Amino acid sequence: MAKPPEPPADPAKPAARKPGRPTSPKPPRPVRAKKASASAPTAAPLQDAPTPRAPAPDQAQLIETLSANLAKAAMTAQGALAEAALAQAARTQEPGSAALSPDPFNVAPALTSVMTSLASRPEKLFQAQADLFGRYMDLWASSARQAAGEAPDPAPADKRFKDPAWSENPMFDLMRRSYLLTSDWMNGLIAGVEDVDPAVKRRAQFFTRLLTDAFSPSNFLASNPVALKALAETSGESLVKGMQNFAADMERGAGSLRISQADYGKFVVGENVATAPGQVVWRDELFELIQYAPASETQHQIPLLIFPPWINKFYIMDLQPANSLIRWLSAQGFTVFVCSWVNPDRDKAEYGFDDYLEKGVYRAVEKTLEQTGTDRLNAVGYCIGGTLLGAALAHMAARGDTRVAAATFFAAQHDFAEAGDLLLFTDEHWLAEIERQMDAAGGVLPGAAMADTFNALRANDLIWSFFVSNYLMGKDPPAFDLLFWNADQTRMPKALHMAYLRRMYGENALAEGRFQIGGETVDLSRVTIPLYFQASREDHIAPMNSVYRSARLFGGDVVFTLAGSGHIAGVINPPSARKYKHWTNDALPATLAEWQAGAVEHPGSWWEHWAAWLRPLSGPDIPARDPSKGPLKPIEPAPGAYVKVKS
Repeated sequence: MAKPPEPPADPAKPAARKPGRPTSPKPPRPVRAKKASASAPTAAPLQDAPTPRAPAPDQAQLIETLSANLAKAAMTAQGALAEAALAQAARTQEPGSAALSPDPFNVAPALTSVMTSLASRPEKLFQAQADLFGRYMDLWASSARQAAGEAPDPAPADKRFKDPAWSENPMFDLMRRSYLLTSDWMNGLIAGVEDVDPAVKRRAQFFTRLLTDAFSPSNFLASNPVALKALAETSGESLVKGMQNFAADMERGAGSLRISQADYGKFVVGENVATAPGQVVWRDELFELIQYAPASETQHQIPLLIFPPWINKFYIMDLQPANSLIRWLSAQGFTVFVCSWVNPDRDKAEYGFDDYLEKGVYRAVEKTLEQTGTDRLNAVGYCIGGTLLGAALAHMAARGDTRVAAATFFAAQHDFAEAGDLLLFTDEHWLAEIERQMDAAGGVLPGAAMADTFNALRANDLIWSFFVSNYLMGKDPPAFDLLFWNADQTRMPKALHMAYLRRMYGENALAEGRFQIGGETVDLSRVTIPLYFQASREDHIAPMNSVYRSARLFGGDVVFTLAGSGHIAGVINPPSARKYKHWTNDALPATLAEWQAGAVEHPGSWWEHWAAWLRPLSGPDIPARDPSKGPLKPIEPAPGAYVKVKS
C-alpha cells in the first residue's frame, strides 16, 4: 500500500529537534527566484482547499425531520402488516375457518382461454403489437415537441390525473400518458378476442381492468407527483399520517384492509342521518314497520309501502332533510311506510325467499292495511327489494290477491340476462367459495364481503381514490353521509343469498317463468296492475338495459323512466338539487335503444314525474294520519332499532 504523503510543515512552528544534539539558530538562507521559461506554465497561487458548506440550520432541521418521519412511517406500516399477519395466522387456526382459495374467481382459466385464442391468430397479435409501437412513436414525437417548447396535448378526462402536477412536469406527464396508452391497449386487446365464450371473455376483461387500474402510477408514492409534493411540503408528516390511517384500517378489518371511505365518527343514525319523524308501529323477527309523520294537513287515502334492499339499510332514502325521499313523499301528501329489515345473524341462516315473502312482504302489507284501515296499498321495491316485490306480485296474481293496487321499482331487476359485471360473481366456482365462507361464518355472509364486491365494480372510485387520499396523501376521509351509509353494510342469510345468486343471476329463473316461491311457480306476465320502472343511465349494479328488459316482462300498463347518474345518485336526486336529467317515453318498444330514440329529455329529477303518475292511483285526500293514533301502538320513534345494528 502506498504511503500517504506527509502533511507540509507549518511555517509558524520550528522543526522538531532530534534528541541529544544541541543546535544553534542559523539565519535563513535567501531563496533566488528562478527565471521563468517561455514554455513553463505559470503556477497558480496557492489557495486553501474549499470545504463543504454546512447546510443552513433550518435546512438541516428539515432534512432531519423528513428522515425521522420517513422512518416513523415505515415502522408504522411494518407494525400494521405484522399485526395483520398474526391475525390472519390466528384466524386460519380457528375451527371451521375458511381460507380463500388461490383463485376464487376462476380467473386463470379465463385468461388461458384468451391467450390461447390470441396465440392461434398470430397475424392479429402482430397487428396489435404494431399498433402499440405506433402509439408509442406518436407519444415520443409528442414528448419531443413538448420538450422543444410546444404546448402539451390536452390532458385526458381521468380523475386520477386531474391535478396540474401531472402535466407540469415532463417526466410525470410522460409516465401518465404512457400508462394510459398501455392500459388502453391491453384492455382493447382482450376485448377484441374472438372464439371465446362471452362469459369467459367478460371475466378476463373485468380482471384485466382491475389489474391495469391497480398499476396506475397514481397508486404509488414514487410515481405520484401530488403525493410527493405533499411529502416535501410537510417534511414527511403526510406519509406518517397516511401510515397511521393504514394501520387504523388494518385494525378495523381485524387483519384485512378495510379502507375508510368516510369519517364514520361524524354520523350517528337517528341523530344526524335517518331523522325523518315517525314511529315504529310493528316489530317482529324479520322487520320493523315504520310509519312516518305527515308533512301536510291531508294525505292520500291509499298508503305507500316501501321495501328497501336488505343488502343495505333503508336510510339511503332519509340521509339528510334536503335529500330525503321519505320527507319529500310525506310533503307530497303520501302516507309513507317503510319496511326496515333486520340485520340477520346466524339464527336466520335458513331464511329463504319463502320466509321473506310470507314473513316479510305479506306481513308488512297486512300490518300497513291494518294501521290505515284500507283494503289496498301501493308498493315500492328498491334494488333487490324490487326483485322480491316483483316475485311477490306474481305470487299474488296466481292467488288472486289484489291488496297491492300499483307498484314502483327503483333500479330493480327481474331479468338477469344482462345484469352487468355482477354476473361474474355468480360463477359456480365462486359460488362454492362464497358458500364455504358463509358456512365458516355460521351461515351468514358478512357485510364486509358484500361491500368488497360492490367496491370492485368501481375500483378507481371506491378503492384506489381512497387508497391515494388516505395513505399516500395522509388526508382524513371526508364527512360524507352517502359514503357513511355505503359502509354500513348488513349480513346476508345463506339460504336467501345463495338462492338469489343461483336462481336469479345464474339461471334467470324468474324471467323465464321457472322460479318457485310460496308454493307457486310464478309468471310475471300475469301481473297486470299499473307499474312504474326507474333505471339510471350509469348504474353498474342494475344496468339500465337489464331494468328495461325486466319492465317488459310484466303484463299490465308499464311506465319506464331513465334517470341520469348511477345506482344511488340516480335514485336519490331531489328536485331542489336541480341535478342530472331524466328521459320519458310513453311507449315500451322491444329494445332500450328504440325507447331512447323516441324519449324526451327533461332537466333535473324524475321524482315529480313519478309523483304525477302515483297521485291518481292513491285515492282521494283524507285528514292526515298520526302514526301514534292508529290501531298499532307505537313501539319507539323512527328510525327504530334494527337499522342501528352493526354487522
